[in-house]
Amino acid sequence: LLLLLLPLLAVAAEAVPPNPAAAGGSAPPVPTPWPEQFHAVMFTNLTESGGRLQLIDLYYDWPRGRNLNLIHNQLSGDPTYDVEWTNGTSYIFDSASCRTIRFPVGVLPPDWLHGAVYLGRESTDGFDCHLWTKVDFVWYYEDVLTHRPVRWNFFNGMQQHVMSFEVGGVLEDSHWQAPSHCFADDATAAAATGTDAASSLLSGHTSTRG
Repeated sequence: LLLLLLPLLAVAAEAVPPNPAAAGGSAPPVPTPWPEQFHAVMFTNLTESGGRLQLIDLYYDWPRGRNLNLIHNQLSGDPTYDVEWTNGTSYIFDSASCRTIRFPVGVLPPDWLHGAVYLGRESTDGFDCHLWTKVDFVWYYEDVLTHRPVRWNFFNGMQQHVMSFEVGGVLEDSHWQAPSHCFADDATAAAATGTDAASSLLSGHTSTRG
């Protein structure tokens, strides 16, 4: 997951806050790294950023260098696929259209929350959670007992709630292939910078990154 705005998170990953334990204090909890493969069902609320409600099947597959968001918009029968690769290329498509987006970095690694600032414990969605923030861009909630992600919020008001989390859940290879209309005219394929793409994603017109 944001998984969104990969370039900002990649730069922020290098800015690690001081370790309180080194100064004689107790070290705060750190976020649990994501499993290298999982399937999560996400309820996404984009209404505060001018978008809509979405139900997303997120398939994270770090060993194979790929991430997929299968997006079901509210009251829409045609799902949108957002297939992302570690080479920085993403294909966002449905049955009739396709966009190719190129990011300077690829899929976020399992430890993408390294360096996040711990904010304490907070109850959310009925769960007792540890809460961290990363560069005041994302707020990440993790269940204290199970260490599963529960929710993450973005600076623009977008909220993602984890409805189910299946460690080791994978998707058949055939579902990752972008359709032929994504390659009909490579010369005119929509290519955006990470910033341009993130602006579109945050507006709710396309998908989120996982």
